[in-house]
Order: sequence, then structure tokens, then C-alpha cells
Amino acid sequence: MTKSELIERITSIIGKPKVLELSRILKDQQFALHDLIDITFHPDRAVAFRAVWILENIFLTDPESYLPDLEYMISRINEVKNPGCMRHYAKIMMHITDATVPASLRLKLEKINLEPVVEQLFDWMINPKVKVAVKVFAAYALYNLKDSFPWVKDELSAQMEFLMRNGSAAIQAGGKKILKGL
Repeated sequence: MTKSELIERITSIIGKPKVLELSRILKDQQFALHDLIDITFHPDRAVAFRAVWILENIFLTDPESYLPDLEYMISRINEVKNPGCMRHYAKIMMHITDATVPASLRLKLEKINLEPVVEQLFDWMINPKVKVAVKVFAAYALYNLKDSFPWVKDELSAQMEFLMRNGSAAIQAGGKKILKGL
């Protein structure tokens, strides 16, 4: 499948079964992750959202096979403006920074400058227009990065306490867990 064929297929509404099917097809065909990442920045917000949903499914099922594309994906996070895409990118960051990831992924991440990503994740947490799920995923990703960036601990703690003042149930639950871990 070409990049334009994929865009055509995700121009109309698709549900989870279709996302899983397309994810399998693209993985089997070794579709360039670089191209899929680019589609997540498509001017049509719905197309971009569907592309990032597929990206999450493909990438998180086998992140080690996409190590060559990891730096490119991370380098584009600061460009994410689509609220639906923010959620998936924050979720990907949460998963790939988890302590349980394979050693090869952890080693690759150590070679990438993650400071711009850390700043972006904090920006998403602070921005009142950003959806709650994005804030929660961003908070967990930051929690996972606290040992690599010692200053994150204090900043994350303060931000979680602030968000929990009148936060939703998801913010309360995530905040309690994160603060307990800090």
C-alpha cells in the first residue's frame, strides 16, 4: 500500500476493527513508519487522528522493530497540535519510557535528546485546553523520565497537585498514583 492509498482508506470513518486490520496489513507490508508518522500531521484532522491511532497500534505491538524510526517520531512530537493526535503521542511516550521496555529500546532512548519532549509533555499538562487523557498520559511519561531528568520530580509533583485541586476522576486517580511513586 502506498502513502496516498493509505490516506484514501482512512479518509472515511473507521472503527477499531478497521484500525487493527490496517495496522496488520501495514506491518505485514513493512509500510515505512516514517511515512505513517508524516500522515499523522495531515491537514485533515480526522485523517491525522486515524493515522496516529494506527501508528500507536503498529508501534506499540513491536517497538523494537521500529528502533530506526524512534528518533524521527520523537523529533516530531513538538509539532503535534491536533488534540486527538496529542493523546496517542502522549500514550506512546508513556509506554516507551516505562521501566519494562526492552533493553534495546531503553538504550536507543538514552541516545536521543528527550528534553524537548519533556518540555512538550509539561506544556500539554499545563495547557487548560488540552484533554484530560493527554494530561494523564503525559504525567505518566514524565514520571517514567524522572530519573533521567532530576528536575522533573519536583515540577511533576507541583503540577499534579495543582491539577488535582479540581481535576476529574482520571486526574485524581493518576495524580494519587504518581504522587505516591514520587
